[in-house]
Amino acid sequence: MMLTVEEAYAAMFRYLEKYYERTHTDDVGALLGDLQFDGEGKPFDPAAWEDWIKAIMSVKQELETP
Repeated sequence: MMLTVEEAYAAMFRYLEKYYERTHTDDVGALLGDLQFDGEGKPFDPAAWEDWIKAIMSVKQELETP
């Protein structure tokens, strides 16, 4: 199954949400606050989206490098 960048972000967010529900870790709670989408569909912390795209590009590059 292939996910779009947005779907993968939502999956990562859901994973962290479930982790937070189990642990109530303050750091994860703060991270979720930054990663949460605003009314325009972007994270409250604009740098979070940039970091997400960079992470995707980095992983893709690693997977494509022999």
